[in-house]
Amino acid sequence: MIRVAFYDTKPYDKPSFERYGEPAGLQFRFFETKLNEDTAALAEGCEAVCVFVNDTVSAAVIDKLYACGVKLIALRSAGYNNVDVRAAYGKIHVVRVPAYSPYAVAEHAMALLLTSVRRIHKAYNRTREFNFSLNGLTGFDLHGKTMGVVGTGKIGRVFIDICRGFGMRVIAYDKFPAEGSGIEYVTLDRLLQESDVISLHCPLTEETRHMISAAAIEKMKKGVVIINTSRGALIDAEALLEGIKARKVGAACLDVYEEEADLFFEDRSGHILGDDLLSRLISMPNVIVTSHQAFLTEEALNNIAETTVNNILTCLSGDGICENELCYHCGEDAVCRTHRKERCF
Repeated sequence: MIRVAFYDTKPYDKPSFERYGEPAGLQFRFFETKLNEDTAALAEGCEAVCVFVNDTVSAAVIDKLYACGVKLIALRSAGYNNVDVRAAYGKIHVVRVPAYSPYAVAEHAMALLLTSVRRIHKAYNRTREFNFSLNGLTGFDLHGKTMGVVGTGKIGRVFIDICRGFGMRVIAYDKFPAEGSGIEYVTLDRLLQESDVISLHCPLTEETRHMISAAAIEKMKKGVVIINTSRGALIDAEALLEGIKARKVGAACLDVYEEEADLFFEDRSGHILGDDLLSRLISMPNVIVTSHQAFLTEEALNNIAETTVNNILTCLSGDGICENELCYHCGEDAVCRTHRKERCF
């Protein structure tokens, strides 16, 4: 029996993880609290911890987990910017779920865009009060517009296919273009200048942090729509707010927010929101915010659970080499293992 401390548990997590984990011999200890320095001790007696995007997996937390005997950190997400992978090296292995459902995230990005440009959310609220006026609900066609996609991994490429289905012209920027994909790649500056809509599908790194800055927004078309279903810190939220107030940004569709860690995934409806910036963004009539729910489909939850369970079993089985392991030596997971044909350490 492999014991796993499962942090930041939500009701929708348990069914799929129990379905895949229990027959495989995994015993989950579900905790509602997030992982941090104060809660790391809850993993005492566990071989692995399972964490999500807003858990804190810093060097200090890793040291405490290591002292508790934890051998594996299993991310149930693709992003891992919340994990100090360098500090984990030589102590605790780190694995992730690189692709749970690119369709879930890409479809949510398009749903946000359609809701925004066709004013679906406003019409829904009106008709519930028997207000059937069309005043103020004029949108615009996506057909013929230019979509700029930043990041052409699996999610980005699925999103591109969706946009092409709407008859949009698609241009893209990626530091590592997908060869033979038929995607029209341009420089980031050109993408910012030519796009009617910009959608972010890239990971958060030091290089991409605040890539949508005041300077970047200044280069964009007046009335541009910005979509972010990746990581909040890709956008400088203060610069975005100023761009909206200046009428430079026509609309923003956000499923993520830089300071979401203590807000998203929780019911704050009975509390005063202490984040003034988020409050001001949400108050804008041309901003739609969802609380990091782009991944949340039945298919994605099952894929996350199945992959995470397989990651844990492979890594803790002895000499098993997990293709989803992260190693700071690689920069990109799997590169060094492919060459060495062995575990990271």
